[in-house]
This record gives sequence, structure tokens and C-alpha cells, in this order.
Amino acid sequence: MENPVLVEVTRGTAVESRHRGAIVIVDADGKRVASVGDADWQVFPRSAVKALQALPLVESGAADALDLSDAELALACASHNGEAIHVNAARVMLMKAGADESALECGSHWPKRMEDVAILHRADASPCPLHNNCSGKHAGFVGLARTLGIDPRGYVEPEHPVQREARAAMEEMSGMSFADMARGTDGCSIPTYAMPLDRLAYAFARLGTGTGLESTRAEAAQRLYDACTGVPEMVAGTERFCTDVMRAFSGRVFVKTGAEGVFTAALPEIGIGVALKCEDGATRAAETMMAGVLVQLLDLSDDEHAALAPWVAPRLVNWNGIHVGDVRAVEGALDGLRA
Repeated sequence: MENPVLVEVTRGTAVESRHRGAIVIVDADGKRVASVGDADWQVFPRSAVKALQALPLVESGAADALDLSDAELALACASHNGEAIHVNAARVMLMKAGADESALECGSHWPKRMEDVAILHRADASPCPLHNNCSGKHAGFVGLARTLGIDPRGYVEPEHPVQREARAAMEEMSGMSFADMARGTDGCSIPTYAMPLDRLAYAFARLGTGTGLESTRAEAAQRLYDACTGVPEMVAGTERFCTDVMRAFSGRVFVKTGAEGVFTAALPEIGIGVALKCEDGATRAAETMMAGVLVQLLDLSDDEHAALAPWVAPRLVNWNGIHVGDVRAVEGALDGLRA
């Protein structure tokens, strides 16, 4: 099935680029409510499933044993900018587990924002694993291992007990086995498993509602949902879609990006989960798709409309600040998603 063009990029009055994609909406009972494009498309969800991978950290009792705050739990679900608040929180998470940055196996990269890169340059310093956008997730993995009395070394390997726990949580939440699914290695070195978009959406419908989950898992899901929506600056950071949207919606919406144009969302007030992917992996188009989905599905206040506006149709400006074009959903392309 060929995915339709969902987002176009203009220059002046002409369309310069087009992005194809697929979006699926599933309720907490597993029923496909609506879709555009190939809802059975098997995609690597990448970082869009971090909240699912963090479930064992909470339901095992490790989060309480380590006295993790809501901000630290949100960081365990984050793809962060590498700002000071993120780096420091990841460091504290490791300290609570009796470890330091040397325990992290995610690798190092520069912070996302030039302001934070400049801080390192001025200090004549290089980035360390704490700056990795996945450092919170990895600090959670280390903490889980330490609390359970498991050697954390090699925790990124598919058969390490920590990864087995994370995989089991994702399988149960999505209602599927990964045994016959493609497996790859994510940017931070943990395994990533291909999932049909509709199973991915189902997992987030259950995360947001707790439907069909046993009590310990439902409580863990609710705790992570509340942490991410309550302290959204830890999930992404300054001028980031996930942070801006969750802050604007005050608990109504959980959204999470993943690499290569993947997004997930949980909308508990209407009992659904959303999964989407931009076919060419462009984040700019995936953000516009998700913003468009929220416009279609939710009754928005004036403030919520205003907060979404920069993401629904981002303005493109040149180096002189001149408005030269826009990123926008194709007219009518998302109409079929209306609940």
C-alpha cells in the first residue's frame, strides 16, 4: 500500500517538497478507530517507546527504592536536549544507584542546542554520556539492574535481564510477540524491534487508560504518564514539540517522538492511542502530522490552539528572517481521522 502525501513544504506559493506518511488511531480495546496510509506498516519505533521501556523501573519497585522524583522518571522516558537540567538529573539518577557516568553504555554526543554546546566549549570540555539524549533512559536501566541485584554491565545487549524486562513490557502492552519481528540496534545501542503501527498505537492507548492492565502495571503506567505530562521540560527541552505540547495541554495529552519520523501519543480523555511515521524520516513532517492529529481529535481551547499553531504550520524563514514558506498538512489529508 502506498502511503499518501500528508505534508507539503512551500516556497512562496509553490509546493517545493512533499512528505508521505501513515497515521493510525486505536482504542484501548485494540479496535482500529481510524487510519490514513498503511496502518499495518512495520516500523522501528525507536525512542517513541521509551515510556513503555521504563515500566519495569516503576513496577519492580526500583523507582521507589531509588527515590526517583517525577522529573527523574520523566527523564527516563526522554529524548532530551542535553541541557544542564537534563545532564544534572541523569547524574543524580546514577548517584542514587551508586553509579556514575562510566556505567552508561549509550555513547556520547554534543547537546542539541548551540547554547549548550557553547557552555562545553567555554569550559574546554567535551560531551560525555550524560549529554546523550537517552542518558535518562540508560540511567533508569542501570538503576533497575542495581536495585534487582543484577550486574548492569552489558545492559544494552538483547539478552541482558534489563532488556528482557523492557522487551516483555513492550510485548504485553502492544499485545504481540517480537519473536518473528525484525530487530535492529538503536542509536543508543539498545535493541529496537519492528512493530506494526496499529500495535504501537494500541500500546499507548493502554498506557494512557490502563485498560486491560493488571493493577501494578496500570499504576506504573499512570505514574509515568503523570511524570511526563507534569514535568514536560525533562522529556525533550527548550523549543521542542513534546515539551511545548504537553505543557500546553496540562495533562490531556502525552506525546513522544522517535528517530526517523516516528511519533506516538496517548489521549486518555477519549481513550485512544496514536502512532505515525513520516515515510522519509523527516521530523519536521512528523511534528506537523501529530499537531494536525491533535487538532482533528480534541476540542481545543484558544490557548491550546495558539500553542499548537507554530507546529501545525511552521513558518520557514531565511537567514534575514524573511518568511519564505511553510510546512503544512495537505488540505483534507487528515479529515478521515476525526472521531
